[in-house]
Amino acid sequence: MKLILLGAPGAGKGTQAENICNKLNIPAISTGNIIRAALANGTEMGLKAKSYMDAGQLVPDEVVIGIIQERLKEDDCKNGFILDGFPRTIPQAQALEDMGIEIDRVVDIEVPDETITSRLSGRRVCEKCANSYHMIYKFPKVEGICDACGGKLIQRKDDAPETVKARLVEYHAMTEPLKDFYEKLGKLRIVEGQEKVEDTTKLVFEALED
Repeated sequence: MKLILLGAPGAGKGTQAENICNKLNIPAISTGNIIRAALANGTEMGLKAKSYMDAGQLVPDEVVIGIIQERLKEDDCKNGFILDGFPRTIPQAQALEDMGIEIDRVVDIEVPDETITSRLSGRRVCEKCANSYHMIYKFPKVEGICDACGGKLIQRKDDAPETVKARLVEYHAMTEPLKDFYEKLGKLRIVEGQEKVEDTTKLVFEALED
């Protein structure tokens, strides 16, 4: 099965991709991970991406698409794959279609912006051991102190409320239009993200069988 997972930052796509990967035994392909792998392996597209990154520029679509194409040709993708973080835009989605890659299902995990902002801005990480906590769901025994090593808990810049809100604005403008794109192709299934991860997982697998 060839799948795409959609959803705003903080909607829990990574966790669901891992769950699907484990159950269906197909690779979960994250754009960030494969770009890093292409850089490490020195592939042609990886070297092109490096030239843009070294210049402090965004890696253009054609290079990202080339890296995705290289990855999907590997043996572990023969029985299917999960794309997480790609496509992000209509041109990227069209490029997948133009490659002749037949996507079976697109699952969009929907979580309200307010919930995502609370979820992400409540995260804290230990600056020493990187253990993760949450000001609502996983509070440390002593406020501001890591249970494991006693290090100071900090909020990452990416989790600051203003950063989260900016990322959501970008998602709604650039990525959310993919819902209409895939709905017209009859491939979109919408899952309402639940408070408990396992409840969302149940709905995701139901969407795959639908």
